[in-house]
This record gives sequence, C-alpha cells and structure tokens, in this order.
Amino acid sequence: MELNSVLLTAGGSIGFFKLVNCGVSKLPIPETACRNAWKWRNICTSFTHSLITGIWAVLCFFVHPQMAEDLIGTHSVFSHTLVSVSIGYFIYDFLDMVLNQKMILSWELLFHHTVVISCFGIAVLTGRYVGFAVVALLVEINSVFLHLRQIIRMANLAEGNLYRINSMVNLGTYVVFRINTLAWMTRWLVLNRDNIPLFSYTAGSVGLAIMTAMNIVLFYRLLRSDFLKSSTPTPTDCKESRGQGEGKKET
Repeated sequence: MELNSVLLTAGGSIGFFKLVNCGVSKLPIPETACRNAWKWRNICTSFTHSLITGIWAVLCFFVHPQMAEDLIGTHSVFSHTLVSVSIGYFIYDFLDMVLNQKMILSWELLFHHTVVISCFGIAVLTGRYVGFAVVALLVEINSVFLHLRQIIRMANLAEGNLYRINSMVNLGTYVVFRINTLAWMTRWLVLNRDNIPLFSYTAGSVGLAIMTAMNIVLFYRLLRSDFLKSSTPTPTDCKESRGQGEGKKET
C-alpha cells in the first residue's frame, strides 16, 4: 500500500477523533465528572472509537469472508482502511494522554499504544497481516462495555441496574472477545511460524505477550471491583487499561 494513502487515512482519523473530543466538551457533563473533565472527554472519545471499530471489524469478515482463510496476504481496502483509522486513533489518544495526564498515571496505556501502533503499522505499510490486525480489533467489541462502565461510574450511577447489567455483559464479552481472541491469535501465530518472517514473528509474539499480561491483570481488577468487593465503586478511579488494541490496544 502507498505510504501517502496510509498517512492520509491515519491523519484524517486523528482529526476526526479530535473533533469528537471537542464535540463531547460542548455537551453537558455530569456534575460528578466535572472535576476531571479531561478524563470524561477522553473516555467518551475512546467509547466512540470502540463502537465504530468493533462493528467495522465484524463487517470486514462479513464483506470479505476470504480474509478469514488467509490472514497474511488477503484483505480488502475496507479492512486496510479500518486498521489505518485505528492507528490514527491510537496516535491521537497517545498524544492526548501525554499532553493532559501525568506519565505515572498513563504509562501502561502509552506502552500499550506504542506496541499497537508498531504492529498495525507493519501491517498497513507492508500490506500483509491486515487480516490478523482486524482480528485483534475484535477486542473493541468488549471495549464498548469497558468504556461504558467507566462512563457510568463517573456519572455516579454505579448503584443502578444499568451498571450491574453492563458489568455482567462486560465480563462476558471480555472472556469471549478479549481473552479468547488473544489466545486464538497466539495459537495462529505459532501454527504459521514457518510462513512469517522472523522480524514480524518476533514483533507479533512480543506484542501478544504484552497484551495478554495486561489483559489478565485488568480482568482480575474488573472481577475484584465488580464481583468480589462489597464496597461501592467511586467515580474517581484512575483510567483503566484499555488493551487493542489496546487488544489497545489494544490490541
């Protein structure tokens, strides 16, 4: 794929999510979230990205089912654009955190975003492994509920039925679309070792190892917070790891 095309798409994505962030800032903010308005805007922007890319990733396999049979060399313009758009989002979110949050509070996410941008960058620039990157973006289906959980907490609605229902859906989709997806990706990488150059195999292996470790830790935190603790969550918790692409994260 041409470098100019990738740069144009990623750049447009950065601009789009900046506009989303600005748009959120013009909407009413819950009183309980006012003291951390930046975090509220950031999470709402992340929610928008997850909603768009989660649906988009599913559509990629629906529109171009051949990609599921060859995750290395087969992809469509539709799927290539998705990965490029996600690179733009992760670059935007990286810069947003660097400029507005203390490093000690965001180093995990900054590290996650660096890994995701690097791995996705290899895919879009070489035109290979795009299908593999789209599989990684299936974790964004869970991220929709993960971000919604944070939004509900910041709005001080954690005692309602909406929070409890979302917590159950969040944990279920976490297992299906995050843990299982990462496990499947690791298995696929091992089985296709002979078809993947050493550099790409190493980058993929390191990236998956980091994502797996981060997501296991986050799963424990979610389980402990929503199902193992009797205390009511407060709306001021630090921003949690988002994995996609973080699967991203996260990724």
